[in-house]
This record gives sequence, C-alpha cells and structure tokens, in this order.
Amino acid sequence: MRLFILCFLLVPVFSWGQITLTTADFANGGDTVRMSFTTDPTIDYSSTGANYTWDFSGLVAEEQVLRDFKDMGQASTLVNFMFGSFAATEYQATYFAESEAIPLDQIGGFLPVNISEVNMMTKNSADSITSVGFSVVVEGTEVPFKSDTIETRYKFPANYGDVYSSRGYSNMDLNPISNSIWRQHRLRNSNIDGWGTITTPLGTFDALRIRHDIQESDSLFFEILGTGTWIPLPIPNSTLYEWWAPGELEPVLRITTNDILGTETVTAIEYRDAFDSALVEIKETELAAVQLYPNPVSNELILQKVNGAHYVIVNSAGKRVLSGDVSSDRFELNVSQLPIGGYQLVLSDGRNISTQTFIKK
Repeated sequence: MRLFILCFLLVPVFSWGQITLTTADFANGGDTVRMSFTTDPTIDYSSTGANYTWDFSGLVAEEQVLRDFKDMGQASTLVNFMFGSFAATEYQATYFAESEAIPLDQIGGFLPVNISEVNMMTKNSADSITSVGFSVVVEGTEVPFKSDTIETRYKFPANYGDVYSSRGYSNMDLNPISNSIWRQHRLRNSNIDGWGTITTPLGTFDALRIRHDIQESDSLFFEILGTGTWIPLPIPNSTLYEWWAPGELEPVLRITTNDILGTETVTAIEYRDAFDSALVEIKETELAAVQLYPNPVSNELILQKVNGAHYVIVNSAGKRVLSGDVSSDRFELNVSQLPIGGYQLVLSDGRNISTQTFIKK
C-alpha cells in the first residue's frame, strides 16, 4: 500500500481548470514578440465556451514580423514630456509600439503632408491596459497627442465570464504643419467568452478567449478648394477574437473580422510563432498592395495592381453606391457623380478582401 501511494504521488499532476490573466502576461516595454500572418476566409472564429478545445494546428504562415514594444527610454524628448514621468499619472505610458489602427496608417493619403510613422502609447497597470495617446511623424516632425478619453483595452484580473466596456476619444491637430485635424471615437465591448486549450503551429496552450466588438466613428478636417471641410470616414465595425495564454505577451491567436456590406468577414489572422527566415521578407499580398490615387479625388480614381478584382464603393452611411469589376492593370473608375465625402473601397479577388478609404472632393 505504501508503494502504491508513493507511485501515485510521483505521477505528474495536470491542471485542466480555468486560468486567470494579469498584466504580467502582457507585453511590457523592451519586449519583442514574433507573429505570423495567414489568410483563411473559412476559419472558425465563433466556436467557444467553457473547457473548450480549439485546434488551429493547420494554419500555414504567409508572412512574419517581429513586433517591438519600445521602452519609453527610446522615445523622443517631446514624447517623454507628454507621456513620461512628468505627465499626469493616467498618461504615464509603459511603452509605445507601431500602430495599425484605422485610419491612422492611411490618413497620409488624404492630406497634403507625409505621415511616415504612427505609434500608440500604452499604459500597463495592475488593473488594466489602456491606450493613452499617439505620436505621428509628419514631414519629419514628431507630433504627440493625448487621447482626451482613455480607452481601456483589458481589465485585470481577467477571468472567464468577465464583461466590460470602454470608450476612447482622440483629436489629432496637425497645425501648424498642416491645417488638418483627425478625430476618432471608439466604443469597445469586451467579453471573455471561453476557456480551455488551444493548439496552433507553435504548440498547445491553456487559454482564455476574449472577444472585443469595436464601433469606430472617424472624421477628418482639411481644406478643399480653399474651404475647410469636415469629412466623415466610413470605418466598418470590427471584432477581435483573441486567445491569450499565460506569459505569452501577445495573443497566441488573433482573428480580426470587419462588417463588410452587412457580412462579418475575416480580414486578418495572426498568431505567435517561431522564427522562419523564409517569411520575414514577405510584406503583403498583391491585393493588399493595390495602388489607389489621386486621394482626394475629383473625377477619375485610378486603381492599379488589382486587375480581375471585384470592387464595391460604400458611403459613410454604409450604403453601396458603386460596384463592378476591375478590367485592366490601370483601371479608371469614374466617381465624378458621387457627393463630396468619405468612402470605402472594398476589393475582392475571390480569396482575399482588401478595404481602403478615399475622399471625394
């Protein structure tokens, strides 16, 4: 009997219970995380629940990047003045990182100035992770600005069943570099709707599944024909499905969907991965590399590198206003009859979907 008890005690004990996430499980200043990207329009992003098993082991990477979470010691003097130790406590950022927020990486195409870099400022604390502002490099000059309403991205401790909401408001005034202002309103509804184990090409992890539903309303002020005009930008509703595992710093899997013409459509898939030298030089697909100009446009919108794709133009109210097929390598799309305002161009080649924003002046 004693031998039996001893053998039982030597058997490894595995825990299949729910996990709790804290701020220590998320990236901090100085961390780097390698992420792979792939496309799969049929991927199952909706299945979830308690003690669930997710199997995404069949994902095949098409691109890979090293995400860099820069310590505030690497920020400029001006950025540190606004987000460093001299700032109000709620604005003291933990790190900054390149932002892929829409339309921050696109508004340079609307303006008579060049925006070459966009970074989001993030604050980590024991009870939350928040977005406290941005910095942009405009014509070589870095311009930081605080978010007037700070958006909470995560709340801690994070447990299965938690539900929370947060609003964010940012106002980017580029004066005197350019007589332009960009405004963003965001509503984030988050729900930790699953726990269990997830398998990806990197391995198997205990994980929590977090769903973020994001509604965004953006507008841009700039001069058209000498007159200052506010233009609403059509930003589709988006949902982030994230699987977080302890100590992984970024989600082991993140699936992004957008509301495209009333249909929830997968627009991005990224996951934690090991280094693959064959992937690090791949930047984007041909569809994602579409050339669209001029922007703003008066009459003819030129599309290049998308021959054979189907296009749909949607106005700021979400209504389809034009559609058709791209029939040449340099396709001229007549938009002269469209009212002045912001529009979304949706392109599909049957496998991938790309969305870009343009302004009719």
